[in-house]
Amino acid sequence: MLEPQTDHDKGLSFSQPNEEKRSWLPIIAAGTIIIAAVSILIAIGGHGAAPPVKEGPGLAPLAPYAASLAIGDLHMSEASNFAGGKMTYIDGKITNHGSQTLDAATVQVAFRNDLNEIAQKETLPLTLIRTHEPYIDTEPMSAAPLKPGDEREFRLIFDSVAADWNQQYPEIRVVQTTVK
Repeated sequence: MLEPQTDHDKGLSFSQPNEEKRSWLPIIAAGTIIIAAVSILIAIGGHGAAPPVKEGPGLAPLAPYAASLAIGDLHMSEASNFAGGKMTYIDGKITNHGSQTLDAATVQVAFRNDLNEIAQKETLPLTLIRTHEPYIDTEPMSAAPLKPGDEREFRLIFDSVAADWNQQYPEIRVVQTTVK
């Protein structure tokens, strides 16, 4: 009579595989380095100028150098685009009465309704007119910085304007500047 063989008799043995011990030291060290780097970036970057307020019901405060800038000779026009919509343009002149060269300016434009409430508010870079012929072409102010005493033409372009705009000239404020 044959005796049943067991797994032990067949030479098979079962054992738990050796688990590798995981070292947490590299992960902890990498995490510490990342936290330190982020903290340094926050500390260094936190001393810059606050960005202009783009959202909310009110308008952003004027940039400190805005008192040295004059915006005038405003003209508005409209044109149809290829999609059948209207483009609205505001052309004007900006004069630098200050002692520094203006390398960039961001303006906030407020279109108001009949109740003198802000119907639309746009914040955009002020672009200078480079040429008038064969069409008006604009360039960023950094391409031709505005030196003290200089006056240049600019153009602001809007894809659409609020339907309840009161058709009056909008308020234009310089809310951010870069000077040299």
